[in-house]
This record gives sequence, C-alpha cells and structure tokens, in this order.
Amino acid sequence: MRTITVSDNVTQITRLRAMNAYLVREQDGLTLIDTMAGGSAKQIIAAAQALQAPIKRIALTHCHSDHIGSLDDLHAQLPDAEVLVPGRDARISAGDRSLLPGEGDRRIKGGWPKVASKPDALLEGGETVGSLRALASPGHTPGHIAFFHTQDGTLICGDAFQTLGGVTVAGQPNWRFPLVKLATWDPERALQSAKELRALAPSALAPGHGRPVRDPTEEMDAAIAKGRR
Repeated sequence: MRTITVSDNVTQITRLRAMNAYLVREQDGLTLIDTMAGGSAKQIIAAAQALQAPIKRIALTHCHSDHIGSLDDLHAQLPDAEVLVPGRDARISAGDRSLLPGEGDRRIKGGWPKVASKPDALLEGGETVGSLRALASPGHTPGHIAFFHTQDGTLICGDAFQTLGGVTVAGQPNWRFPLVKLATWDPERALQSAKELRALAPSALAPGHGRPVRDPTEEMDAAIAKGRR
C-alpha cells in the first residue's frame, strides 16, 4: 500500500499500483471515497489510523468490483459509518441490468459484485457529502458519481478520467491500463461528463486509477480533444 497527500484535506491510498481510494478530512473525522477490490479493508483502516481520525462515511463513485469490493469488510469493522452509493448503480449491483428509458441499448459492462451492506443513502448527483459535492457523471457506468471538494477544488473523479499511461477519458484506449475502457458502458456519455467535470477547473485531479495530477486542466483538455477525434 502507498499513500500520497493530494491536498491538505485529501489523501490517496493505492493498492497494487493501480487501484485508488481516498480519505477526505472532515470536521467530524474522515470520508472514504471508494473501497478498492476485496482484501483492501486492512490497508484502508491503517491509513485512517495514520491520519488519527475515524472513518465516518463511505461513499462510492460506482459499483464495479475494484471500487466496491471491500465495502462489506469495512462495514463489518465500521458499523457506524454511513454508506452512500450511486442509486442507479446500486440497482445494477443488485442484479437488475435492464436499461432505463433514455439510456439507449449499450450493454452494461464490468464486474458488479453483490454486496450485503445496505446503503444509508442513494446518490443521484447534487448531494453534499461532508465537504464534497456529489456530481452525476454517467458514462463509465450509468450511475457514475464524481466528488468535488468545495474548499480546495480537488476533483475525485472515479473512472471518469484515469492517469495511468497519461490522462484519458473513460472509454478511450489506454495501453497501460485498458480495463477502464473495456468496462465503460457509454463512451459518448463519458466524454460529455468529462467536459462537465473539466468546466469546474479543479485544482487537482484524483482518479480511481493512476497518480493525482495537480493543475490538471491542460491535460484534461488534451484528453477531451482526443476523445472528440
């Protein structure tokens, strides 16, 4: 496990050099964004202990296995932590892969493990999660959510962007880590979501896969331009 300080408020946790979760410092403790694959609970709890603060809430960007895989283990050890899950993705994770009106006919991709933990709240976008604003960013999955730190401008973007092998939008080819593209449901919607996230002019880009990027707007612009082509 490796930890990187993204900002005074945000710490990145990396496992197997490819999967990230984030601890966000709040007035009452920590918000955890994503749980990585199964077997990550011990490392996440150790990182929180190093920050000398309790995990008060667990929020997910989406419900693919490399983001939700350790939720049940964490919830068993942190039963008082609030669990917040994208509502659209929770339905898929429960086994319903039918598409809703307006979603087209693209096949839903990726691994969707069923979990026992029941969410305390379902996210649709627009909610406040501690110091973060939840942002609907569909494309990689139908219910994908990004989180924007309202105080320091860090964008925790899940798989809307990745930075392994360079900054790319979900659905774009990436030779170093092709799994995000392979698991992306709708590349056109992913590109539109990327444009909307770029419009926030974040101070740092904190992806689900890859290093954090500070002052990322030029690299986000280049990735979006590549997606248009």
